Order: sequence, then structure tokens, then C-alpha cells
Amino acid sequence: MRRLRRNLVVIAGALTLAYLILPNVIVMVFSFNKPRGRFNYEWQQFSTDAWSDPCGVADLCGSLSLSLQIAVWATLGATLLGTMIAFALARYRFKARGVVNTLIFLPMAMPEVVMAASLGTLFLNVGADFGFWTVLIAHIMFCLSFVVTAVKARVMSMDPRLEQAAQDLYASPLQTFLRVTLPIAAPGIAAGALLSFALSFDDFIITNFNSGSTVTFPMFVWGSAQRGTPVQVNVVGTAMFAVAVLCVLTGQLLGKRRKRS
Repeated sequence: MRRLRRNLVVIAGALTLAYLILPNVIVMVFSFNKPRGRFNYEWQQFSTDAWSDPCGVADLCGSLSLSLQIAVWATLGATLLGTMIAFALARYRFKARGVVNTLIFLPMAMPEVVMAASLGTLFLNVGADFGFWTVLIAHIMFCLSFVVTAVKARVMSMDPRLEQAAQDLYASPLQTFLRVTLPIAAPGIAAGALLSFALSFDDFIITNFNSGSTVTFPMFVWGSAQRGTPVQVNVVGTAMFAVAVLCVLTGQLLGKRRKRS
């Protein structure tokens, strides 16, 4: 009982982590399944056919490529705009600062369907053609708040004396920003960028309202689920999960090396 009490927090954390990872493990296992019918819901036979031909289903790789393109561009746009907004809110005082802070957090607080419908109405009013660009703009607007939150928290925790020391050593404002400010804020910027990429790639609701005839990977999965989800969808999900885990492990290893050095 004493050991159980001492390790209660660790056990609870391990159980929570296992609960979160269990769906990914199921997706991984069923990526090696060979179903007899259209639905990949019951284990039938071990097979690597889906891994040998991940693009065997029509439009799967096309929708995946489109989702990756939108996610990359949305990440770049949201990170650039969000970083500038975060620095402005954390470093400068202006009249509408409180209003901007409130508006920035609204997309995170309101239901996603509300923002999706609002953006769709906006595009209809301006006469925009629904497609790649409307989805990209909508994703940038959706991811912007998360980037601002991550970068702003990092900037507000920075010690301003470091920048003052650089200026005392005759560094120009540009040199101070590139060599002192930006490296310190880089973890927050990277966290916001990774979060933006994950949110954009995984988004369905906002995309569904603003895509028109454009089909991204989440929309392909939703459409195929009605007819029978192919095993290749599990293959793509497993590959994306493996890439995400590798990115996290790489970041942890680099962080440990920096602390040792």
C-alpha cells in the first residue's frame, strides 16, 4: 500500500497515457488487416498489402497531398502573423490592446462550427469561389489564435535584460532580434507552428464549410466511412503518428544535449 500511494501519480499518468495511445495502437494494428468485406472493423487476416500499395484507393493520395499542402501553407501564414501579433501584444501598449487580446482568444473559445459558418458566410458575401484558397484562409484564421497564445507566453517570460545587454555591447536592433530575441522565442514559435500544422491537417468542420468541391484527407475519410473505410487510411494514420512521435523524440533528445552542453 505504501508503494501504491507513493507511485499513485505515476500510475494514474501511465493509465491516462495508455488510454490516449490506445486508439492509435488500434489504427496501427488494423493497418495490417485484410478484411473480407468493405469494412475494416474486425480482424480477419494479417497482410501487408495496404503498406505495399498505400495509394491503391482512388483519390486517397491526392487528398493527402492537398491536406499536406494546406497544412504547410497555413502553418507558415499563421506562424508569421501570429508571431508578429504576439510580439506586439507582449511588448507594446496601444489603445485597442485589450480588445485585440479578447478577439484573439475568441476562436479558441467559440465552437468550431460557429467560426466555420461565419467564414463561409463571409466568402459568400464577397463572392469568393470555394476551393483551395478559401480553405487556406480559413485554416490560417483558425490556427492564428493558437500561435499567438504559444508565442506570447514565451515572449512574456523573456528577461528584457538580455536584450539590453546586447544593446550595451553595440548590437544593432536587427542583430539583437536575430541573435538574442528570436533564439529565445524560438521554442514558443516552434510549438505554435507544430500545433498549427496538426490542427490544419486534422480539421474537418471548417474545411467542410469552406471547401466547395475540394476534398482534403479528413473529408476523404469521412466520405469513405459511409461506404467502407479502406485499410490504406489506417496506413496513412499510422505513418503520421510515427512521424509525430519521431519529431517529439528528436526534440527531447536535442533539448537534453543542449542542457548537457
